[in-house]
Amino acid sequence: MDHAATTGMLPEVRAAMEPFLGELYGNASTSYEPGVRASRALEAARETIAEIIEASPGEIYFTSGGSESDNWAIKTMAGERKRKGGRVITSAVEHHAVLNSCAYLEKLGYGVDYLPVDRRGRVDVKLLRQRINPQTALISVMYANNEIGTIEPVDEIGTLARQYGIPFHTDAVQAIGQVPVSVKKSPIDMLSASAHKFHGPKGVGFLYVSGDIPISSFIHGGAQERGRRAGTENVAGAVGMACALKLARQDMDAAAARITQMREALVHIIMKEIPDTLYNGHPIERLPGNISMSFGGVSATALLVLLEEAGIYASAGSACTTGSDEISHVIRAIGVPENYADGTIRLSLGRENTMSDINYCAARLIESVQLLRMI
Repeated sequence: MDHAATTGMLPEVRAAMEPFLGELYGNASTSYEPGVRASRALEAARETIAEIIEASPGEIYFTSGGSESDNWAIKTMAGERKRKGGRVITSAVEHHAVLNSCAYLEKLGYGVDYLPVDRRGRVDVKLLRQRINPQTALISVMYANNEIGTIEPVDEIGTLARQYGIPFHTDAVQAIGQVPVSVKKSPIDMLSASAHKFHGPKGVGFLYVSGDIPISSFIHGGAQERGRRAGTENVAGAVGMACALKLARQDMDAAAARITQMREALVHIIMKEIPDTLYNGHPIERLPGNISMSFGGVSATALLVLLEEAGIYASAGSACTTGSDEISHVIRAIGVPENYADGTIRLSLGRENTMSDINYCAARLIESVQLLRMI
């Protein structure tokens, strides 16, 4: 019940990667036959990913994952446009890869505007327009929130950014593979993604950069990735990522409908059977499998322990902040009352979940909350 943290690699993905972990181990940057075969596989993966998000292959850059992609987009674009002021506009509910990149820029003297969100976690585009000024170098707002599942008004934000000639970056790590994403239909200039969120391997992702956007290198060294991202390419990872994304796209509509049905069933039971409970995030504009619930008078830490003892794996929010006793910045940003905030957990469903899982989870969750409220 924590697919937002990671997903299991599909057998087809593992099979696609296997040759490049064994006999086809050539370095894609070399000019002899084993390297050429690796290079061809790498470019085929790039073409597959580009086709799925409706980009050009030359606009796809392979990275180590979403965090690197976010860092690359934000830090280099602010630097490229420093003469204009280098100011970044982002939201208060971003992933820490974005927030900490912005915090780093602030230490270097750059300005950052953090947009508040409404109770459902959405950015106000009218407020965004008010915050834009001649020093604004970049707008970075996530496609969908990793904790509460809310999908942001990406098309409106991108349209506004283009009106002012400002590059727009979106962290789409949670959205890619879950909902249709097209950089042709949506006005997106840069987009971050990570393979392990859609049943691909860990440690590989990509950054889409529109051909109209000049972006400098973030990692310096060799001439890999057309001279923009140094380091020996992870051929097996790229091949696995492309395979996973292709599989996700093939049955995305059917999977989303089934997962949404399970989500609604679980939410209905929880809200009916457990009083003093809040359902966080947008009720409609949200990821299919994301459920964020806040239980009044309950400790999320204790609740998660009881659930794990019952064989249910969930989280209190982003896996990147696991171990912290602090209430999530996302939960604070949407204004969850203090007596509920500490009892917030995230359940995120995936393709392998069944209605049997839903019913079992609901029963154990009801028992656990009742027990904790008696203590």
